[in-house]
Amino acid sequence: MAMKSTQRGPAATLMPSVPVIVSRVKSLLARGTGGARRLSGNCKGVTAVETIIALAILGTVAVVFLLGLSTGLKAVLIADERSTAQTLAQSQMEYVKSQEYSTDAWSYTITSSDRTPSPGPSWWDLPNNKPPLLSSDYATYVAELQAEDFDADEDGDIDDDDAGIRRITVTVKHHGNEVLVLQDYKVDR
Repeated sequence: MAMKSTQRGPAATLMPSVPVIVSRVKSLLARGTGGARRLSGNCKGVTAVETIIALAILGTVAVVFLLGLSTGLKAVLIADERSTAQTLAQSQMEYVKSQEYSTDAWSYTITSSDRTPSPGPSWWDLPNNKPPLLSSDYATYVAELQAEDFDADEDGDIDDDDAGIRRITVTVKHHGNEVLVLQDYKVDR
């Protein structure tokens, strides 16, 4: 193998030419990893370090992936809870709006096993006209309904221009935590 150098002095005789270096690299690459290992020398320690680094990277990726799954699951549970609360609130609101107008302020709480007026609306007194219980599918939900006088002009006084309007508020709770509040109005027609 010919040594060629553009340098002068003792170092010039030790430097191989560029074509010689290229041919050596090509021959090492052609041999595969064995040739590359011979080039780097003893690599038992390098393999252990590479393994540790690979496991650390894999562990980090796994943790990030599991955190993403956990966050996604929480988002799905919250969306399901809110969707269920919205459905319950709307059904209770529609039930109240389908009943006759009650001239007094009223409120009641309804669950899957009980209905509690305090005081209830005037239509509550009818023997078979109590609000239906929530389905057993919603055993952990509570709907609180309230009708109050509506002060349309917000002057603090319920007068003739406010007569015949009730603000209906439905509050849905799940496991004791408030999930949704829905408000609407019922007019005496």
